[in-house]
Amino acid sequence: MAYRNKTYVAFDGDKDIRYYRLMKAWKQSDKTDFNFYDAHDLNTARDSSQEESIKRQLRERMANSKVFVLLIGESTKNLTKFLKWEIELAIKKELPIICVNLNGKKSKDTLCPKSLDDKLSIFIPFGSKIMQYALENWPTSDASYRKDGKTGAYHYKQSVYDELGI
Repeated sequence: MAYRNKTYVAFDGDKDIRYYRLMKAWKQSDKTDFNFYDAHDLNTARDSSQEESIKRQLRERMANSKVFVLLIGESTKNLTKFLKWEIELAIKKELPIICVNLNGKKSKDTLCPKSLDDKLSIFIPFGSKIMQYALENWPTSDASYRKDGKTGAYHYKQSVYDELGI
């Protein structure tokens, strides 16, 4: 069984890659506490023309992940190929799901993919402090909520943002 300590980040590779790159820059910066173990660094899908080859690589990455981060942009809910499949696989594997609204919203909105309706997840705006907080705290909350049979979209209270200075 794989050691699951990575963070799987899913996003619209055509439109939202800059946000993913910014997350990687936060991780490398000496001026921030932001840190995540990036599942995308494990290996690279070599044969980009073969759908099953790509899915095999993505399954390997997810098998090594302890949390699933979804960057939600303007077109995320309309994507039907790999992103939808990644979300469904994360749900099936019962990974804690952190939904990051690139529009700055602190809770679920109309840009969220339908496949996450009524699924256990936390919604946060894009930012290093709140993302680090969610990476450190949501997996424990997710486990507790699952144990109690709870589902649906969650968001942090304003007091969490106040404590983080954002």
